[in-house]
Amino acid sequence: MLKANLTRNINKHIPTTLYAKGPCRYYAIQQQQQQQRRLPVDFSAIESKWQRRWKETARKPQALDPKKPNYYTLSMFPYPSGMLHMGHVRVYAISDTIQRFRRMRGYNVLHPMGWDAFGLPAENAAIERGIHPAEWTTKNIAIMKEQMSKLCIDFDWSKEFATCDPEYYKWTQFIFLELYDAGLAYQKEAVVNWDPVDKTVLANEQVDPEGKSWRSGALVERKKLKQWFFRVTEFADDLLKDIDRLENWPERVKQMQRNWIGKSSGAEFDFSISSAGTHDPIKVFTSRPDTIYGVQYLVLAPEHPLVNKETLPKEQAEAVLGFVQDLKKKQNMDEAEENRRGVFTGLYAWNPFTKEDIPVYVAPYVLSDYGTGAVMGVPAHDKRDFEFCRVNQVVDQVRFVVEPTIQEVDKPFDASVPFTAQGVLTESSGPYKGMKSKVAGKAIVNEAQKMGVGHPATQFRLKDWLLSRQRYWGAPIPIIHCPACKVVPVPKQDLPVRLPIDVEFSGKGQSPLAGKEDWVNCTCPKCHGPAKRETDTMDTFVDSSWYFMRFTDAHNKTLPFDPAKASALLPVDIYIGGVEHAILHLLYSRFIAKALLKQGAYYEAPGKKPGHGEPFNVLLTQGMVHGRTFKDPKTQRFLKPDEVDTTDYARPKVISTGETPLISFEKMSKSKYNGVDPVTVVKECGVDATRLHILYKAPPSEVLEWEDSSIVGMQRWLAKVLKLSQSLPASAAPLPQIDAMTEDEREMYRITNQTIKQVTDTLTSSYSFNTCISDLIKLSNHVSAASTSISPGSPVYQHAVRSIVTMMAPMTPAMSEECWEAASQPSSVFDQPWPAFDSAALEKSQVECIVQINGKTRSSIAIPKQVVGNPAEIEKLVRESDAGKKWLSDKPVKKLIVAKQGELVNFVL
Repeated sequence: MLKANLTRNINKHIPTTLYAKGPCRYYAIQQQQQQQRRLPVDFSAIESKWQRRWKETARKPQALDPKKPNYYTLSMFPYPSGMLHMGHVRVYAISDTIQRFRRMRGYNVLHPMGWDAFGLPAENAAIERGIHPAEWTTKNIAIMKEQMSKLCIDFDWSKEFATCDPEYYKWTQFIFLELYDAGLAYQKEAVVNWDPVDKTVLANEQVDPEGKSWRSGALVERKKLKQWFFRVTEFADDLLKDIDRLENWPERVKQMQRNWIGKSSGAEFDFSISSAGTHDPIKVFTSRPDTIYGVQYLVLAPEHPLVNKETLPKEQAEAVLGFVQDLKKKQNMDEAEENRRGVFTGLYAWNPFTKEDIPVYVAPYVLSDYGTGAVMGVPAHDKRDFEFCRVNQVVDQVRFVVEPTIQEVDKPFDASVPFTAQGVLTESSGPYKGMKSKVAGKAIVNEAQKMGVGHPATQFRLKDWLLSRQRYWGAPIPIIHCPACKVVPVPKQDLPVRLPIDVEFSGKGQSPLAGKEDWVNCTCPKCHGPAKRETDTMDTFVDSSWYFMRFTDAHNKTLPFDPAKASALLPVDIYIGGVEHAILHLLYSRFIAKALLKQGAYYEAPGKKPGHGEPFNVLLTQGMVHGRTFKDPKTQRFLKPDEVDTTDYARPKVISTGETPLISFEKMSKSKYNGVDPVTVVKECGVDATRLHILYKAPPSEVLEWEDSSIVGMQRWLAKVLKLSQSLPASAAPLPQIDAMTEDEREMYRITNQTIKQVTDTLTSSYSFNTCISDLIKLSNHVSAASTSISPGSPVYQHAVRSIVTMMAPMTPAMSEECWEAASQPSSVFDQPWPAFDSAALEKSQVECIVQINGKTRSSIAIPKQVVGNPAEIEKLVRESDAGKKWLSDKPVKKLIVAKQGELVNFVL
């Protein structure tokens, strides 16, 4: 109906030039006119009024009240790109609602905000726009902070920091040194992406799908460089098993963490080299020791120690090394992985179980930093091995050593494809023929131990954290390289190692830090001789892996945080952010928290969950915000707003052709022309209506399909609650006893208390804000409908309205303040305690009773609850009702059955 009314008034009220500004702007104008016609509420004026008052009466930071429980609400802090998007609005609306609710419930609440300010975009801006990263970042922070101020988000800005501030990264460097001292930070060679033109290392995202540098266009090479790592794998077992402690995390996120850690149990076998010369055996991990008799070749990673001129046979060395050299020029290995191209090394290895020599190959799909850098080739029982064997023509016939059990065979066994499941060992498995895979695997490992060629082993997919970045805009790694003393940590009293400001950004060659000689050249802290600083900076994940701890004591000058303060507030009670951070950010945060707990940087307060250094109790991952997107039906080209006529919202047309465009909701982006500026929406529709809309449109974990046009429904409801508030008398009367209430008052009191219970439960645990808003709307509708039978002067009526205003306050702060003031209430609505529900009021005074005659439903009547146990009284009430007169009359009742506590009665005639 609303859309139809809007459509009919388009030509009359809206100049066609306005539509060219885009459909979002167009519908906002429609809403403004609709508001002027039907909603005599100036939302913008109300919100400005209360923002001004809040600013005047802003509370000063106070110490935690020991008499109150603590509650730490945290939304993932943003990168200062300079522009808020609807995803930001969604996460902050959620976090602000939760923290305001907890504050009204009597908690000490921490709700801070800061800036994840280091990173490559700022450095790219320096190169492309000629502006220093520090200046670009500072400007963006100011812009975004101003935008945030329009959203009525109650952040504790006294805790604000940016990770690019030396007062923050000083402590990032301090934590690096703590981990270095504990043996958890180390340097080793690692394979990186190398731009041969710019002579620089590239991050994966700087390499295009064709394997070329995003900047120079050169084909990227793979080369080894010394890099810094955190030893995350030392905590692999704890990181994996403690996932079970995270009861309040989404199951899919926990599974993603498990898969990333990737624990595999199996065995490690030694395959000795059969060719001339003395070589250590090739060690291979496998999760399927039952297939040892099916190993027909081995495959090494290109970086394996055996792949060098000294160890390879002379006749094969040139071909193998040439193959490896070509691989270094290929960043994009997808094609190489698909066709499984490899090269024979000329080496043979001895399979200790089959007593045969098997060829050794090199291929790019085997990774040097995963497992042992070598894999068994079992083509009969692995799809990848089968394909590699076929492409490289390794053997004429694959050897099946496992087959399905009799019970599992539902069709003839197909020897043309690998059998990858567990089953029963065939006669090719020698003495283990007939054994089931699990039993045979254990027996084979036991035999390998006796032979000295193998042992049980566990392997993790998880790798150590490579944190080196050959970039300028990051925290410098606090290490000095001395010719005499080698690697020397910077003394902690000399922190921070500051980023020099006067550097040049050419986009060519090495990092700007490496070219800053007066910064690089220094004195060794040990021998006081000439030395050089480490020119790598830290991965920005390091900054964000501990920032939640710094917020507990944001201005500490002597430590990253006071142990007592951090321990009082950790773990974070609820952490809110996008599911796209479900793996690395959360994993690294968990690692740092566990490592610092082990180092004694903080302790765990007794009785706190989840424990074992887990940093986040509840994890609330919100879905993305998608925008309405139009495509040309023929070319599939994304259409700009001014290319689509949305006069009829349900049936848009391509202006140039008159055709119906393809319509979908997709992730907002500039390239799809479907983005929405939240500041514009807030300005034109109101902050509270926008917040309500974004909370009501979809549950937090689901994708939200943004449509401006339906915000008007939220505006109407807010106007309705304001009108109810204005109807209340100046003074609040005390509530009477339930027994003293009229029947209508008892029902209103019951529904009010039921809503209080439901909204409280929702904001405490389920966070289904859409149902919370729906419950409040239902209560307000009941109050409005009951105004003919219950006077606004009734204490029960007043209690219902004030409960609505108080409960909607966390979601709609400005309008709730206005409603509270309109109801002639003193102070701020946020100074009020959260309403408590009366359990006695939840019981209905009447029971809706279904009436059946000889088992057939004929009607229903309301009966007083006190007569439920009195069949004679029930029969009397039914006979007096219209339905009873029709169906029972004066007929005798053979039997009266009362069931479901009076909700069903059956008269057997």
